[in-house]
Amino acid sequence: MEFLLTRPAVVALAILGAALSSVASFLQTRGRISEKSARVLNYAGYGCMGVSMLFFALAGLWR
Repeated sequence: MEFLLTRPAVVALAILGAALSSVASFLQTRGRISEKSARVLNYAGYGCMGVSMLFFALAGLWR
């Protein structure tokens, strides 16, 4: 649990979330994936970003 509250882990989750959302939009506009698949990737990306924000807040409260 301690590792998840470290700065590199929080930043990695945020970057992963941003990448997933960006890739979903890019692939959908190119016609490579369906709207439903893009929506799932977007939800996954926003989920990663949300978890990153939660861990950031918890790290601030933990210390």
